[in-house]
Amino acid sequence: MLNRLKELQIEAINEISNTTDLKELNDLRVKYLGKKGPIQEVMKNMKDMQPEERKSAGAVSNEVKNAISAAIETKKEELEALAIQQKLANETIDVTLPGRTVNIGVTHPLQAVTNELESLFISMGYTVEEGPEVEWDHYNFELLNLPKGHPARDMQDSFYITEESLLRTHTSPVQARVLEAAKGKGPIKIICPGKVYRRDDDDATHSHQFTQIEGLVVDTDVTMADLKGTLLELARQMFGQDREIRLRPSFFPFTEPSVEVDVTCSKCGGCGCNICKGTGWIEILGAGMVHPNVLEMSGFDSKVYQGFAFGIGAERIAMLKYGIEDIRNFYTNDLRFINQFK
Repeated sequence: MLNRLKELQIEAINEISNTTDLKELNDLRVKYLGKKGPIQEVMKNMKDMQPEERKSAGAVSNEVKNAISAAIETKKEELEALAIQQKLANETIDVTLPGRTVNIGVTHPLQAVTNELESLFISMGYTVEEGPEVEWDHYNFELLNLPKGHPARDMQDSFYITEESLLRTHTSPVQARVLEAAKGKGPIKIICPGKVYRRDDDDATHSHQFTQIEGLVVDTDVTMADLKGTLLELARQMFGQDREIRLRPSFFPFTEPSVEVDVTCSKCGGCGCNICKGTGWIEILGAGMVHPNVLEMSGFDSKVYQGFAFGIGAERIAMLKYGIEDIRNFYTNDLRFINQFK
C-alpha cells in the first residue's frame, strides 16, 4: 500500500510537470486529489490494517497529497505567469504610433451669441429668467396690452394649440410672469433668452422658429437715457467699440414710446455701402419704455414705477457679427458650417 502511494506521487508529479494548460492542470487535481481518485481508493484499505500500520499509512498518505498539491500550485503559478507574458507579447503597444484624432465639438454661433449676451447683462446686474415655450394667451398677449381682437396680434401670426394656449411668439410672457410674481414691488432687472415660434415662410432672413433674448428693467427712476446707454453698451460689446446707435420712432403694443434701434454699419463705418443699402445704418432690435398698462395689469403703480424693455434676435446679431447671409444655416446641422466657428 505504501509503495502504491509513492508510485501515485511520482506518476502525478510527472503528469503535472508535463501539462501546459490550466484547465488540464485542474483536471489532474481532481483526478488525484478528488474523492474518487486513486489515492482515496488506496486509503479504503486502511480499515484492514493494524493500528500502527494505519498510522504510518495515514502519514504517508498526507505526505503524498501535500506533495501533489504543492506541485500543482507551483505549476499553476508557472502557467499563469506564462499566460501573462504571452498576453503582453500579443498586446504590445507601439507607443511611437500617433494617437487617434479626437473630434472636439464647437459652440454653435447662436449659443455663442447667447452666452456672450448673458455674460454682458449679468455683469450689468441682470438675472437670467426662463419660461415655458407652450404659453397661455393670457401671458403671451393679454398681460402685454394685446387683448383679444387687438389688430396688433396680426403682427405675430401664431401657432395655436387651443383657443387659450399656443407656442409663444416672443419671450415677453416671461417678463409678464416675473412682473406678476413681483406683486407690484421693484426693482426688476432681467433678460429672458429662449426659442420662439411664428407662422412664417422660411427663407434667407425668416424662420418659423428663432431665438429671442428680451430684457426688462423696472424701477422708480428709469428713463429713456438708461435704455439708450444700455443698448449702446450692447452694440459696442457685440460689434466693436467704435460703433454708434440711433433710435427711430416705432410702435409696439407693450412699450410707449417705442423705438427701432440701428447700429452703424461695420463694413463702411456709417458712410454707406451695399450692406447697409447706402444708409450707413443697420437695424438690430426693437425697444421702448414699458407701457403703463402693462405695469398696471401686473400690479405695479405706473405713477411710481417706470421701466424699459428690448427684444434681441440672436440670429440677427449672429448674422451681422459673423457675416452669415442665410438664417437657415443655423438649423441645417451642417458640420462644415458649424466648424467655421472654432
